[in-house]
Amino acid sequence: MNTEEAQDILSLEVVAIRSKSYEELAALIGSPLNFERKGPSGAAYQIEIQAFWDNPRSPDGNLRVFASIDDGKFLSAFKPSSVDFIKSPDGNFVGE
Repeated sequence: MNTEEAQDILSLEVVAIRSKSYEELAALIGSPLNFERKGPSGAAYQIEIQAFWDNPRSPDGNLRVFASIDDGKFLSAFKPSSVDFIKSPDGNFVGE
């Protein structure tokens, strides 16, 4: 996997997902987004975006959003590149 190309693609997707509201992100709990993007090299990358309660005992609290990318090949599928962030109910990002 071309990790630089994959990171560039994932960064663009993360910018878009970070702009979503808390409510839109909460809707991803149990229903992750899975889609494909092609890189400038022509390589196809699989992207998955998931949301979880940051503290499972505190639903309606902070959301952890996890985005990962791989090229579908054996090694990258088991160790994809990933990024995560936490969004609070008031729409602010935690720890940034």
